[in-house]
Amino acid sequence: MPHKFNADRRDKIPKQKHRVTNWAEYNESLRRRGDLTVWISEEALALWSAPRRTQPGGQPVYSDLAIKTCLTMGMVFRQPLRQTQGLMCSIAKLLGVEIAVPSFSTLSRRGNGLTLRVQRQANGKAGIQLVVDSTGVKIYDAGDWLEEKHKTQRKGRSWRKLHLGLDLVSGEIVCSDLTTHGVGDSTALPGLLDQIDGPIDLFLADGAYDGDPTCDLLLARFGEGIEIAIPPPKNAMLSSDAAQKPTIRDRQITKIEAYERIAWQKTSGYNQRSRGETLVGHWKAVIGPKLKARSFENQKAEARIGVRVLKRMTELGRPNFERTA
Repeated sequence: MPHKFNADRRDKIPKQKHRVTNWAEYNESLRRRGDLTVWISEEALALWSAPRRTQPGGQPVYSDLAIKTCLTMGMVFRQPLRQTQGLMCSIAKLLGVEIAVPSFSTLSRRGNGLTLRVQRQANGKAGIQLVVDSTGVKIYDAGDWLEEKHKTQRKGRSWRKLHLGLDLVSGEIVCSDLTTHGVGDSTALPGLLDQIDGPIDLFLADGAYDGDPTCDLLLARFGEGIEIAIPPPKNAMLSSDAAQKPTIRDRQITKIEAYERIAWQKTSGYNQRSRGETLVGHWKAVIGPKLKARSFENQKAEARIGVRVLKRMTELGRPNFERTA
């Protein structure tokens, strides 16, 4: 938000300069992101076949781990399902392992409702500094082709909304969800908080989460010790009972009026919310700006796999910066 208030002199503000202090380790982690041994382990090969069913019915051939591994490889190397099948066949041949590779139709069918265990974030006694943000991702649609060929304008565009939560301390994605574009950010917040085990010390979000319901939800779940930094709009008004019982939103409005918005952003730590926007940009650069799956359930599974891919890449190594100017 600061650039909105400094727009008239933005070109005169010197840009900060940083350098990476652990370049050798970070460079090695970037190389390992494309290493096949990172994505296919001996455990995955051992659990490739599905366990036999004890109930009547057809016997599954591939385990959920096998389907997840194939879909993960396709997402990492940005391959459609048919090319993913070919990729896995070549990998199995090069590794010299006797495994059956699912066909592209099997990957599509089993991806619908694929069970992925939620990786809950347990941070022990240390509290999480949570930053949440959302972005729109495109889905399969013939509208772009029709618009280009027939020079017509579509009535509406189809897209989904991806919600991501980042821990500022560990730098990991601790919660995520994929919803339709009609679901508001504050409406999706309870589902994101359900994925977190442990206390939250700081909550940062943009103005889409502004309102007493969000603050009441956070206070009810994490107690009075949580710090909340959500910028109210310029025309925000104090509540009717602000003199006797001021809410968190009332106190933020009062501080902004007293010290101006830029000073409030620095003192409250709201400037760190830019890391949430960086995470969104990282998603679209690594995973891509659109989803390949066509059904909503497959799209949710694809988004969950994308979150696991980004978390795995983050675990390989992160850069450490220091300011030089």
